[in-house]
Amino acid sequence: MCVESDGCEIEGCSSSDEVHTLSGSMSPALKSSPDLHPCKPGQKFRAALLRCRSPLVAAGILSFGNVLNYMDRYTVAGVLLDIQKHFNVGDSGAGLLQTVFICSFMIAAPIFGYLGDRFNRKIILSSGIFFWSIVTLLSSFITKDYYWLLVLSRCLVGIGESSYSSISPTIIGDLFTNNKRTVMLSVFYLAIPLGSGLGYILGSIAKDAGGHWYWALRVSPMFGLTAGILILIFVPEPKRGSADHIAECIKTRTSWLCDMKTLAKNRSYVFSSLASAAVSFATGAFGIWIPQYLVRAQVVQKTAVSCTYQPCSSKDSLIFGAITCVTGLLGVVIGAVTTRLCRQKTERADPLVCAVSMLGSAIFICLIFVVAKKSIVGAYICIFIGETLLFLNWAITADILMYVVIPTRRATAVAFQGFTSHLLGDAGSPYLIGLISDALQESYTTSALWQFLSLGYALMLCPFVIVLGGIFFLATALFFLDDRDKAEKQVNQLSRPPSTVKVTK
Repeated sequence: MCVESDGCEIEGCSSSDEVHTLSGSMSPALKSSPDLHPCKPGQKFRAALLRCRSPLVAAGILSFGNVLNYMDRYTVAGVLLDIQKHFNVGDSGAGLLQTVFICSFMIAAPIFGYLGDRFNRKIILSSGIFFWSIVTLLSSFITKDYYWLLVLSRCLVGIGESSYSSISPTIIGDLFTNNKRTVMLSVFYLAIPLGSGLGYILGSIAKDAGGHWYWALRVSPMFGLTAGILILIFVPEPKRGSADHIAECIKTRTSWLCDMKTLAKNRSYVFSSLASAAVSFATGAFGIWIPQYLVRAQVVQKTAVSCTYQPCSSKDSLIFGAITCVTGLLGVVIGAVTTRLCRQKTERADPLVCAVSMLGSAIFICLIFVVAKKSIVGAYICIFIGETLLFLNWAITADILMYVVIPTRRATAVAFQGFTSHLLGDAGSPYLIGLISDALQESYTTSALWQFLSLGYALMLCPFVIVLGGIFFLATALFFLDDRDKAEKQVNQLSRPPSTVKVTK
């Protein structure tokens, strides 16, 4: 039998049950007492609600929110050609939409990381979702004379989404440990390719159904508002370090400057963050430009014609979105399974699996630009294999961070890793690729072949960056065990009685 704090019985509970409190902690069941009285209807509802606030439910809702974050981010990419025609902007102008989004995202990330280590995380999460949902909805009413307003709206959306990406993984980190945490983080980061692919699909379908690209920006906000409400109701606010059994011992916190100095000395964290930047560079560029590249390839092959009137064909965005969803699922699952198997052979399995997958991905991504001129099917096959290998490392990278950073610094670590990966990665890659493409086209503006080749030459930068990321993961493997052991020693220090605790700086 379970008992609420106001002294009423909760029907349907055994004497060995536990009750989730509003803070997300677990209170042991109490034995039945003659002083107890039956629950009133409102109290029964509250008790049922508390039972729904389990770690699994919380992880599911947070993963759903992450899907929406990335779905909204890539909805614009799914209708990018229509936006270019509507506002009459070139490749560099179109790439600017993603660049300003990522720039605001990365600038806001350290701020939300600081707040996430010190204040109520689920309030920050839900507020961020409500904010970007409203801004996205309003941006769908911008007219063709105000392209700068669309650019500004993507900047504001980046701030809202930054709060979610910086904080939500740390809640999962405080709800689970070891292999369970690996699995839950895998599910959470599956949302990146799944949400990205659904963004292309949703944007294309909504545009075709509504007859205008505006409708692509009017669907995800409805889901976003729903996710924000679910987070407020069902996601607990666990004490930081509760999964590592140090929550009760944390009485003081180190300063933000101290945290940053410690992270800068953490070699595994630094190298894995640089590797993550290489992944972001490639995925940011591909997410915006690969559908466009494939359209131009078909024009060269004379199997399609250039779009001159809206709405433009959505076929390639739909196919690319579907491939991204499937490869994301395969990549995350293969990554989780491979890492668990390799851990039986070596303790450096996490960074080594990431390194091998990155180097393999670079080979198949190079092949895209070799075969696309002759075979679209061959290009799609190379995209499928290359993306699967590239997506394999997302959840593993997050797990590396959880191993080498103590709980009280994780939100700051996640936020600063996001800042670094975006600053060196997808903050500039879409605009840079568009800029190179435009520069190569200047002398051959009427040539469909040169428009195709120029974009392909610009995208060839991505495989070289991916190889660099694989090298950074190899460097991470060199220092992973030492940094993991240091973090475990700090956690053990925090697990001691308060009088003996000393947080390592």
